Amino acid sequence: MLNNQLLLTGYNLYKTVINYFIAISDSIPPLLVRLFLAWEFGEAGFEKLHGTNWFADLDFPFPFNLLPPDISWGIATFFEIVGAFALVFGFATRFFTLSLMILTVVAIVTVHLPENLTSLNELLNGYRFIDEEGDGFGNYKLPLIYLVMLLPLFFGGAGKLSIDRLIKYKIN
Repeated sequence: MLNNQLLLTGYNLYKTVINYFIAISDSIPPLLVRLFLAWEFGEAGFEKLHGTNWFADLDFPFPFNLLPPDISWGIATFFEIVGAFALVFGFATRFFTLSLMILTVVAIVTVHLPENLTSLNELLNGYRFIDEEGDGFGNYKLPLIYLVMLLPLFFGGAGKLSIDRLIKYKIN
């Protein structure tokens, strides 16, 4: 009899905890993802803002190669900084998420993939955080992680703790 009551109490505690997590699942996780990505993209944007334009040394894929390096640098800086602030507040989240996703894909293709991609093995060698100078294997792991982290924001939105949600309920 005591065993059954312990099991029932444990099960009820489990249900209470799970219901709590379900109740905050639309607010806290998207907020934490937004804040983390905002920090990362904002940091990259402010480095560009205060740094030297090194885009002239890159071969951008089409159609991004149609823009002069100075304009590409400005666009990247703008979307990393303004996109970071938008993510913090959850404003126009899907727009800025898509913009940052495009920026990240261009960065992966332009900077982070292996130099001579001829085999799956070479592609797998580039799945790492660091790029050893001169080895040509690339380092696309971190931008790929950012890209995957942006997906829930693109498909699910900013969550309950956002300006997007306030706007949605003010309009409706």
